[in-house]
Amino acid sequence: MEDCCGLSRRQLLRLASAGAAAGFAVPLLGTSRSIASTARAADAGLYVQDLELVTVTDTSFVLTWYTADAPAPAAPFDPDQEPAPVATDGVVMYGTDPQRLNRMAVEKGGDTAYHYVEVSGLRPGVTYYYQALSAGVTASPRVFPQLTFPPGGLVIPPDPTEAQLLAILAQLLSSGVVLSASPGSVTTLVPPPGPHLFTIALSNDLHTGETESGLVLGDFPPPFTQAAGLPPYPVVMARSMTYDAAALGADVLIVAGDLTAAALPDQLTASRALLDRFGTLTLSGRLRPGDYVVARGNHDQPQTGAAYDACTPVGTTGYYDCLPAVYDLPQGTLTATEVGGMRLIGLDTTTLNTPGGAIEPTEMATLQALLADRPEQPTLVFGHHPVTDQSADTTIAGPSFDLDRADAATLEALYAATPGVFFHHAGHTHRNLRTSSPVATGVEFLEVAATKEYPGGFTLLRIHEGGYMVSFYKSSSDLARQWSQVSSGEYLGLYPAYTLGSTADRNHVVATDFSQLHPLGHRPGWRWHGQQQTGRLAAIR
Repeated sequence: MEDCCGLSRRQLLRLASAGAAAGFAVPLLGTSRSIASTARAADAGLYVQDLELVTVTDTSFVLTWYTADAPAPAAPFDPDQEPAPVATDGVVMYGTDPQRLNRMAVEKGGDTAYHYVEVSGLRPGVTYYYQALSAGVTASPRVFPQLTFPPGGLVIPPDPTEAQLLAILAQLLSSGVVLSASPGSVTTLVPPPGPHLFTIALSNDLHTGETESGLVLGDFPPPFTQAAGLPPYPVVMARSMTYDAAALGADVLIVAGDLTAAALPDQLTASRALLDRFGTLTLSGRLRPGDYVVARGNHDQPQTGAAYDACTPVGTTGYYDCLPAVYDLPQGTLTATEVGGMRLIGLDTTTLNTPGGAIEPTEMATLQALLADRPEQPTLVFGHHPVTDQSADTTIAGPSFDLDRADAATLEALYAATPGVFFHHAGHTHRNLRTSSPVATGVEFLEVAATKEYPGGFTLLRIHEGGYMVSFYKSSSDLARQWSQVSSGEYLGLYPAYTLGSTADRNHVVATDFSQLHPLGHRPGWRWHGQQQTGRLAAIR
């Protein structure tokens, strides 16, 4: 029998067998959900699984996990076989001695199967040990394979055969190394010196209007869809992201592209309404607390077809651009704003008809002139497509999915000649990954996981006088946690291996001189306009 996406059950099983041929145990492809829990858990009818250490700050850390009535099946992951959720309490025991976990953090908001517990009030630079429990049953960590990419990156043919897909999977799993998302201990960050000045939230890949998640090429792998009767998952995730980011202290929000699934007028209008929940769209000048700024992604490109004919024509190309009517941002236009004296530059890295990125010569010239005007000014650049060779060589869709290599080299050389550029934020790959450039050695290149699916969240960049602290957060509403758990089964169960990133990718501190920056004023009152949220954020509100 064929499944919904054209791959038979037999074909999926053969894909899983590639993992075994590569020396990797097939059940692990489904992550730790396929590993039997303890005898006590089985006796209790609970399988407490997928424990992840997600967020680390100087005074807190966040754990998430899932409670079900059975372990999940081995890969290839089949949504129909997902074990049923079981609502329980959630508790984290922790302390500075692994033999004496004498402190407790209790999950707020009542029983749930989709646990999210923040342990707060900690000391900077201290190692804490922890244990998460549901109804007294210890949670087991999420485990996943370490992915191995060939030199120069993956090459996926336009119409790959089953044999070619098997070979790609075997290459990815060839190391046989298993990683854990929860080491059982965490060392809190040491914040940069000097006072905290302001906080920027980094986000991307909302995909408003999308109905199928997890596709890589054509109709492969089998996609995931929202459960009947629930709001669309892009809406669920964007609502939670905007609320969570503001509640956690973000002064301004950056959205680095893929605002929509297909740049349709109604999708653009809906995405704008979702982002307006955070505050005010501002594409030039000084940002005030509560403002947000956006860039285009490849899903926001000009398009062809009758659905777009009423939009702005792009020259004589036959393409029509619907985005300017909603965001006032024509294609090929960069944005320049400031917050607290820091310059924020948003790039349009999109093309007309390819998922990969490029920067038009006129835009590159504009960027060069802009940076040359004040080369020492602290500057954060953002755009949809990742830049570095390190990123391109480890992108699951191949190097051509990232920024054009020649444009990337030009951009890195420009950064190297501009001392003020310290950070480049990208999306597109839907993963948390921190990379570097051998040319622009003083710049951090950070990809942030997609808002719209697992792990489903945003990054806070807390700016201090002596540097910055990076912390990634999962979106925490009830429905966001549920969808994050469901969509973690994407890519035949390999999605966490590709998208979660290491703890250090997601959470770290960099020292640099921001003494010329200044703090922002207190953000005006902000309240939630929408569905009731429970748990940790209800307590904050």
